Amino acid sequence: MRSKAKGLCIVALGTLVGCATYQLERPSPKHPANPETAGAPRAPTSKTLAYGHGDIPLTQPASAVATDRHDSHNPARDADPQKTVSGEGKVVATVPGSSQLVLEHGEIKGFMDAMTMGYRVDPPSLLQGLKPGDQVRFTIDVPEKAIIRIEKK
Repeated sequence: MRSKAKGLCIVALGTLVGCATYQLERPSPKHPANPETAGAPRAPTSKTLAYGHGDIPLTQPASAVATDRHDSHNPARDADPQKTVSGEGKVVATVPGSSQLVLEHGEIKGFMDAMTMGYRVDPPSLLQGLKPGDQVRFTIDVPEKAIIRIEKK
């Protein structure tokens, strides 16, 4: 047993010494890794994937976006049918840390086809009591792109 351990140590030591003395060759002047070579031409910036300021998600919680929206039912906000749409679906997941709800829903007439999608919920307290599998009715504030009302069916 000791002879195997001793042999293994000799092999490991030989490998380390051999690797420590190895010197890499300097790349040819035309090779891109050569520090003296001029850098490769820079590719143009993609216009397709360029994001504007409005496309970047907010870093603040949804409840801090508008301070006057902390109740689950605000008649002034819900009165205009052009600003809200309603749908029915099944809760797939709740994400309280980011005030989001993942729903599998049917078609929302004039707004969206049937799909599974995550929605911001404002106020976040609407997530309380919801669990995966719950059947719900929900109202989306279109300009705010957030669910503003949820009720279990």
